[in-house]
Amino acid sequence: MKSVYTIALSLLVVLSTPFLINRIVCPEKPLPVQERIPNDWFFNQRAYPYEQINHKAFLQALQTATRQQTRLTSRESVWEFAGPTNIEGRITDIELLPGDPQTIFLGSAQGGVFKSTDAGNNWTPILDNAGSLSIGDIAISQSDPSIIYVGTGEANAGGGSLAYDGTGIYKSTDQGQSWQFTGLEDGGSIGRMVVDPTNPDIVYVAAMGHLFADNNQCGIFKTTDGGTTWQQKLFISDSTGAIDVVINPQNPNIIYAAMWERVRRPNRRSYGGETSGIYKSTDGGENWTELSNGLPTTAADKGRIGIDISNSNPEVLYAIYADRTGYFKGIYKTTNGGSSWTQKDNGIDDNAYASYGWWFGRIKADPVNSNIAYVIGFFPYKTTNGGNQWYSIGNWDMHVDQHAMAINPNNNSIIYIGNDGGFYSSSNGGTTWGWSAQLPITQFYSCEVEEQNPHRIYGGAQDNGINRTPSGSLDDWEEIYGGDGLRIVIDPQNNNYIYAESQRGNLGRSSDGGESFESATSGISYNSRFNWNAPIALDPQNPKTVYFGAQYLYKSTNHADYWTSISGDLTNGNQPGNLTFNTLTTISVSPLNSNLIYTGSDDGNVWFTANGGTNWTKISDNLPNRWITSVVADPTIENRVYVTISGYRWDEYIPHVLRSDDNGTNWVDISTNLPESPVNEIVIDPVTPNYLYVATDMGVYYSDNNGDSWYPAGNGMPIIVVNDLRLHNPSRTLIAATYGRGMYKLDLDILTNLNSVTASKKPIIHYYPNPFSDKIYISFDEELENAEINIINIQGITVANVFSGNIEKNQTLTWNGNNNSGNRQPPGVYFVILTESGKVSSKKIVIR
Repeated sequence: MKSVYTIALSLLVVLSTPFLINRIVCPEKPLPVQERIPNDWFFNQRAYPYEQINHKAFLQALQTATRQQTRLTSRESVWEFAGPTNIEGRITDIELLPGDPQTIFLGSAQGGVFKSTDAGNNWTPILDNAGSLSIGDIAISQSDPSIIYVGTGEANAGGGSLAYDGTGIYKSTDQGQSWQFTGLEDGGSIGRMVVDPTNPDIVYVAAMGHLFADNNQCGIFKTTDGGTTWQQKLFISDSTGAIDVVINPQNPNIIYAAMWERVRRPNRRSYGGETSGIYKSTDGGENWTELSNGLPTTAADKGRIGIDISNSNPEVLYAIYADRTGYFKGIYKTTNGGSSWTQKDNGIDDNAYASYGWWFGRIKADPVNSNIAYVIGFFPYKTTNGGNQWYSIGNWDMHVDQHAMAINPNNNSIIYIGNDGGFYSSSNGGTTWGWSAQLPITQFYSCEVEEQNPHRIYGGAQDNGINRTPSGSLDDWEEIYGGDGLRIVIDPQNNNYIYAESQRGNLGRSSDGGESFESATSGISYNSRFNWNAPIALDPQNPKTVYFGAQYLYKSTNHADYWTSISGDLTNGNQPGNLTFNTLTTISVSPLNSNLIYTGSDDGNVWFTANGGTNWTKISDNLPNRWITSVVADPTIENRVYVTISGYRWDEYIPHVLRSDDNGTNWVDISTNLPESPVNEIVIDPVTPNYLYVATDMGVYYSDNNGDSWYPAGNGMPIIVVNDLRLHNPSRTLIAATYGRGMYKLDLDILTNLNSVTASKKPIIHYYPNPFSDKIYISFDEELENAEINIINIQGITVANVFSGNIEKNQTLTWNGNNNSGNRQPPGVYFVILTESGKVSSKKIVIR
């Protein structure tokens, strides 16, 4: 949970930082380059040089990835979830099972659907094979609770998941144990769905359509046969979708729909207009009438709208309006089924929406008391007297940016809320809140691990800073650097030096292992342009030398204490285009020759220097004009380099992974059978010849023949965007940063064949008793040569050397809990670090 200080700081940032405030957005005015926001980065990377993503190409890539994933067998390697469970992400919907409110279904922005049978204490993912893990809404049948519908595609017009529309509607007839696709694959994103309370085959879907392109598959859709067929029942225009829909529980022929005129392009947006409004049907959606008596009527006053109906008195409905810009406009109530409305928002100011109301747009009516309702906005608000007075609840008890709420109909003091920070619950009507730290839905941009301590994994997370686990556990991750967490790099020779980055080149340096950070931008020119996710790299031969990318390449020879430019502009210049920042995105220094340096940029440029930056050569003329995601110098062949590329095809095939054996003079496409989707990172195995690993928007793939063919790298991870990879060679572990399901790791000794010359099996070691109070015994089932065993504490400091030398088969060693000076170590978590023939393994132990 965020501390009071952190939340206050977040509020200050929201209220003062231009890229988070929609006041910068005039409907007809282009967005300045420097004010583009993180979700633009995520979309632009995949769309460039076009203004939208080819949705058909995306679906085809998903089909390819799904087919390849199903061919894996149990003999393949298995991904292990590495956390965190105590740092969550955005929740988009919460639904309680009718008749059993202890069972909760939850939708997340990019992590899929989860189910809890114990009121949110434990969660299980139940829809990982939908292709899209971006969830818009969940609807459960009241008359047959075994039937559940899920609409994919988050309708909130922001956040990293906006790059991809949903893949349609999915249905379960066994409470989520199995699923089948039921259509509307072109509906874009789903605002809400409702099931007829008397007939589980009748469902209404509020579809927003595609975000970055106008299309006709938006509005209200209806099925009367459980999803076999769908009919469009309310269509306003190709730029106006349905964001909300509710049904009268006593007369299910009465439907209310909130329509939202929304236009989004890479360089502009309009989040409201004349065609936004509330519509009512009294004949099951056959005919509709716009409601206007007492509601906002001018285009400037009609932005995103949320609506809800009182189950205890269906004549009572509440509606909440944002204006066209995103400021809070008002709350409106009807007591006669929508014939007339009265504004009811005393006690609420614009803090309810913090100027970006297009990000929220929900209002919730209590299921048993029509006088109780809740605003789901930047902060939550509550009324207990029918809207005559509202007051804020939980401001400092929870993360900001609320999106979903569920109320226990058997006890309306029990409330669940979902926001950008996860799942919260209250047992006293919202007076106080608790946080459930169990959902693995963190959206990571990057991953890193300490070379000496493989249990210490780091990652940069969307809206959650740079985080790390000191112990390798799932639930002890902690933030060490704020903002949107992006790149994180650790000196492999001296892990006291850590470089952490937040948005747009805000770089910090730590010289005490991450305990504190100072700004590390001294020497950077004021006119430097930085990508949202600016690149940083260390010289593998001399990690005191650090490189940092703007439009220029900067170099520091003193741990980022001071920077000097070593290049001219390595991009196309500060162009007025809509899809690029004209900045560097990737840097690679050859592990074999520090003078060989490569850079890539978001406008399709790759440059190379053979003399440490004195002269530069552009080597991308024969590459596709796409966003360059990574350039990596081979660790074993000096002149070999790899490039990975983002984007989707339109009319022509585009390669996504290429190799050059002559420093980029000539390129060879090695994408072969990879799904035709963005590739975000490539890692070359430094010890197993011809093994390559790539992070793609369809998961992680590997090749054992230098790109002649590719295979999914193991079971256990859903098909999901993977932004970054890190190979920790001493422990032969591959770490993957997913954008929506946290961090995973994979044992490469399994993947790369244990019988290979360069990979040896890990020794079998026994530790007992563990935990211990007197001493711990460490025994070995085989001989080990040149072994060293050290004990480190949770801060990564070596406290004791247990053994150095050769170990005999069945030999047993002991550690009595003392450090090298003979002083007893305090109770707590420690790690046994075994280094043997260049390989490292670790084991967590506990002193009682």
